Amino acid sequence: MKIILKKEQITERVEYLGAKISADYMDKNPVLIGCLKGCVVFLADLMREITIPYTVEFVRTSTYGESRTSSGIVQADFFDLNVRGRHTVIVEDIVDTGLTLSYLITTLTKQDPLSLKVCAFLVKPGAYDAPVTIDYKGFDVPDEFVVGYGLDWNEQYRGIPYLAVVDEKSL
Repeated sequence: MKIILKKEQITERVEYLGAKISADYMDKNPVLIGCLKGCVVFLADLMREITIPYTVEFVRTSTYGESRTSSGIVQADFFDLNVRGRHTVIVEDIVDTGLTLSYLITTLTKQDPLSLKVCAFLVKPGAYDAPVTIDYKGFDVPDEFVVGYGLDWNEQYRGIPYLAVVDEKSL
């Protein structure tokens, strides 16, 4: 594996994002919606950096089947989530095609939140198949398969504290 983001780089950026969200949502008590499973590490660290009151909810989404490529079909479980009248921030691990994020934005907008923004740890520029806006961005990454800091390859490597590109020959 080739490391592309060191733990220290990630920590510094998460601190910045937490401070920015805290400033933007002062006195608004936002709800952070974590997109399972990949966001867990990012969301946990981000929560520790946010200095204002907030609540946390989760959605479970997937567009991946048996292969590592997107099927193009979004599957989602909202766990009775209701954001009506709430300032809402979707917390995503990686925006690759934008299809999942577009689906979440469309679905949650129907619930009439006071505001709806997106915080993404990673973004693959130019890879969007759907138009999405990232309000709080961690890092741009190359259009390669990355693991670590919550992102997996066949449910492996989520716990490594850095971000790396998978070298399939070594797996």
